Formats: sequence, structure tokens, C-alpha cells
Amino acid sequence: MPRWESDAQGRLERAALELFENQGFERTSVAQIADAAGLKERSFYRYFPDKREVLFAGNELEARLVAQVEATDPGLTPFEAVLTALRTAEEIFRPREFLLRRVRVIAANPALAERDLIKLADIADALAQALERRGVEPGKARFIIDVVLAIHRRAVSRWLAEPAASLSQLITQAADELREAVAESAQDARPS
Repeated sequence: MPRWESDAQGRLERAALELFENQGFERTSVAQIADAAGLKERSFYRYFPDKREVLFAGNELEARLVAQVEATDPGLTPFEAVLTALRTAEEIFRPREFLLRRVRVIAANPALAERDLIKLADIADALAQALERRGVEPGKARFIIDVVLAIHRRAVSRWLAEPAASLSQLITQAADELREAVAESAQDARPS
């Protein structure tokens, strides 16, 4: 690829994914990734602090979700504010095929799986802080984030498996399933 071609970050991400698939994460160097993207190794470090981070797109998703939570209607419940923010995540996700390949590479490598968990924890912390800024008590904010992220995981796994589905619709469906399960449990717990 010519060095002047745009989207250097995207080229690095795609090159890294392909190399990780073909030769493994451990056997791939930053220099190889940069070379495959048509860039110099120094350019890699302008976008990513290390080799693991290349599959995690920096803090773009976290920043987007926090901004969305902060911008939601103050009249929404904290739960609905976070769900509303998550429904916008599809707009910045990469193509489904890239994400499917990425999931397989991460699952095959403990260092990447660890980084994935750390990134999720960072996003959860940032979202909990956003709810706290909306006046939600810290323990309650964290509980809401944990529940909503479980809904999101269910929706994303379905979205990756169902090509025609909208992530936003699947988030709504998973949230509705949770509400139904809670309502059924509440009815079952009532004395007859």
C-alpha cells in the first residue's frame, strides 16, 4: 500500500488482524503490522501504545458511550439512558465480518482476552461515572451498568450471528426479555 493512502489506523487494524490470524499474535511484530499496512513502525505508535491495543480501537467506543449517556434526556431512568447510549454503538462498530474475525483471534490468545476484559472494565467504570454525574448513587450506578452490559453482550452475540439483525433492535429485545423474566419471577414469588 502506498504510504500516502488515508485511514492509517484502519489499515493497521486490518493488517494486524490478518497477521494475527495467519501467524498468531505472539509471532507477529509491530514492524510486520506496520509493513503490511504500508507504514513505518513509528507510525504504529502514533495510533496504538502496544500490539494488543490494535484490535481495541483506542477509547473511541468508551468516549462515544459516555457522551451519549451524558446527552440523553434527563427524564430517562438511568437504565434507559445507558440502553439508549448502547443503541448508538453500532454506528462506530466495524463491519460484522471484521468483528467476527476479531472475536476468534481474541479467544485464541490469553493476552488479547485479558486486554478485552480490561477494556470492558474501563468502559463500565466510565459509564458508571457518567451515571454518577447524572446524580445516581455509585453502588446503584455500577449495578445498572453491570445489568446493561449483560444485555449488551447478549445482543452483540446475536448480532454477530444474525447478519440481517440490527444491534439496536437486539438490545431492545434483550432488555425486554430481562423485563419479562423479572416480571415472571415477581409473579412466581407472590403468595397465592
